[in-house]
Amino acid sequence: MTAPVGSLTEDVATAVEHAVDEARLVETAKALVDVRSPTGHEEAIAHEVAARCDELGLRTVLQEVEPGRPNVVGVLPGTGIGRSLMFNGHMDTSYSGDEPHLRTHPGFRPAAFERDGRIWGLGIANMKGAIACYLEALAALRDARVTLRGAVVVAAVVGEIEKSQWAPEFVGAEFRGYSAGSHYLVSHGGGEVDFCVLGEPTENRVVTGHYGTVWGRISTRGPFVHTAFSRASHAENSILRMAALLPLVERWISAFEEESEYGGQPGVVNIGAVRGGQPWRLSRTPERTDLFLDVRVPPTMSLQEACRRFNQLVAELRSFAPDAGIESEIFVTSPGAEIAPGHDLVRAVEAAHAGVFGVPAEHDTVRWSSDASVLSRYGIETVNYGASSGLPHPDGENLGIDELVRTAAVYALTAALICEVER
Repeated sequence: MTAPVGSLTEDVATAVEHAVDEARLVETAKALVDVRSPTGHEEAIAHEVAARCDELGLRTVLQEVEPGRPNVVGVLPGTGIGRSLMFNGHMDTSYSGDEPHLRTHPGFRPAAFERDGRIWGLGIANMKGAIACYLEALAALRDARVTLRGAVVVAAVVGEIEKSQWAPEFVGAEFRGYSAGSHYLVSHGGGEVDFCVLGEPTENRVVTGHYGTVWGRISTRGPFVHTAFSRASHAENSILRMAALLPLVERWISAFEEESEYGGQPGVVNIGAVRGGQPWRLSRTPERTDLFLDVRVPPTMSLQEACRRFNQLVAELRSFAPDAGIESEIFVTSPGAEIAPGHDLVRAVEAAHAGVFGVPAEHDTVRWSSDASVLSRYGIETVNYGASSGLPHPDGENLGIDELVRTAAVYALTAALICEVER
């Protein structure tokens, strides 16, 4: 444990909180939403963020993770004798805005607008609103004339969204998510900071732990023949063979979910995809049928153990159906992450939250993943804390303007507490 969390004078805390400029924050948030940035296409948003870092007087660097996909790292140097804090957020959005089933939902479009005291638009909740809050927090510290002993880093990264390449069909930059940007960040100079706040949408709860994941494929094989000759081998159809295995898979899921309990809640495994045959050629039986599982792994379980459990399932299926040609692969492994509830960073966020909201911050653990998976493995202790999420709304992403303003104030006060104010 590091030194105790510092304290702020009432004058400093009040000056910082009052320096948060709602109009400036709203303009920044809307401008970021208006720049289209699905995974793999983050260059334009990176230049927008970099320009705003430059306006704040930050030492700004673009890290080219791959062509057309730069991270943005903006540094506010301290006096050199304090602890450093990173605010990390991803620039890529969960969707492109071009999906046919989302075109009539305005909150899933990369075009921001205000309605009923909220900002709507693709990425505002996950997580361009947080990046806007980071920038506003530093602007508030500047306007309040606060000098910090430790450095503050704003890192806007590419490729965080939970998606992955899967050969041979789904390859390329648009599928390279799952912390691709933060992996590059921490291995190219970004690993020198002490702590990190991730502004993922947490309903302004302090998230001290989240699950990781293992993505795996299980396949069955069958004869590839014309429909006219398929009757004799009907039972060997790879889709029917997979269907026969589903009860065993479901039993395994139930057992794993019980064994992977974390934070007082059972784990979760999702059957995320099934693929078999060719819709354009139904006159042939499917040679192979694939079942894909998203296995959520608590931070209390190693990835190796989770992979062993998956491989045990495959062995059980092969024993049950030895002639089904069962194959498997694991193609994503991302660890869970947690931080001690009494850690200095947690205490700083709690103190800042209580000062701004007037009530104690609630704690939570969640089943989704974040870049804390990578950052914590590099020794950067990380907490997730962000504005209330509008993700569940049928019209798409949205965040309350008042929530954004208060969250920016929490970030500014957290930086002042962790990095310490120069007296």
